[in-house]
Amino acid sequence: MPKWGLSMTEGTVVQWLVEEGAELNNGDEVVEVESEKINNAVETPSPGVLRRRVAKEGDVLPVGGLLGVIADASVTDEEIDAYVEEFQATFVPEEEEAGGPEPQTVEIGGRNIQYLAVGEGEGTPLVLLHGFGGDINIWVFNQEALAEGGRTVYAVDLPGHGGSTKDVGEGDLASLVNVVAGFMDEMGVEKAHLFGHSMGGAVAASFAIGHPERVRSLSLIASAGLGEEINGEYIEGFIAANRRKEMKSTLGLLFANPDLVNRQLVNDVIRFKRLDGVDEALRRLADNLFPDGKQADVPDLSGVEVPMLVVWGREDRILPVSHSENAPQNARVEVLDETGHMPQMEAAGQTNRIIGEFLDSQEG
Repeated sequence: MPKWGLSMTEGTVVQWLVEEGAELNNGDEVVEVESEKINNAVETPSPGVLRRRVAKEGDVLPVGGLLGVIADASVTDEEIDAYVEEFQATFVPEEEEAGGPEPQTVEIGGRNIQYLAVGEGEGTPLVLLHGFGGDINIWVFNQEALAEGGRTVYAVDLPGHGGSTKDVGEGDLASLVNVVAGFMDEMGVEKAHLFGHSMGGAVAASFAIGHPERVRSLSLIASAGLGEEINGEYIEGFIAANRRKEMKSTLGLLFANPDLVNRQLVNDVIRFKRLDGVDEALRRLADNLFPDGKQADVPDLSGVEVPMLVVWGREDRILPVSHSENAPQNARVEVLDETGHMPQMEAAGQTNRIIGEFLDSQEG
């Protein structure tokens, strides 16, 4: 059972995706697990044959618990039995690490901004910027994985979102860019890799245009700012939804498979929506950034010379995948099949590999 996010302690087995005896390659999806945010598929860590499905559908396992056994076909059933028996007899769930990373706040221009820092090392820091209605938790499947490259990874709650101030200022791209610049100043980060999702992608792109000397590379995932079209009904639906049924239907638009949305994710978003000042903040941002169901700002990236990666889900229902074709010619573009607007969650393993390899290539 993987650990998806700092607070995850257990997961529920939803369904097995392959039968015993199946030949597996690195990265094959094997079993669907319900985590705190969405249902996601566990990928095989190594090639081999799925010899035993140990956990049953509906089982709740602690992080590190045994889901199944992958082994070479030459390994006997008796050896598999002995391995499972020894594992189950000796396995002790890990206790939560005391003093692990916790969200912190920093004051920027008189406003409190929440962030979560994970990892350390000599590598260029990475700054993660979420989309409209998101927060630091959309990176639950990514932040630790991307920190393994020997760098500090900062996830930032933009104004109006998460645990940050609900004062969004002018509510335009320029004001959000200023917050990112102020955050980097406060963290002592002179230069960073920027990774922006949806609205956060437009913020990251605008930052790269205004502060090219502070950007090592630019990664845009299902990004706003590469065309005028946007699903205005989603924006308005998210602002209006204050009941679980409405919110579940709205959040389902983010994924190629709406069934991935679980109760915990819906409850978390509803709880956020009921905070004082959230509706007003989202309304101002939407009116400035997405008036009349169109994107108001399409930053001109043609003059941006930093290395650029664009990742998109082919089944994105919020921002059309055709916008990926508007990326500059020097950008690397990856389109993921059977994936919607949230590749970093819906196809976390593949997205982490693409982003990680791209970042590592810039550190050479």
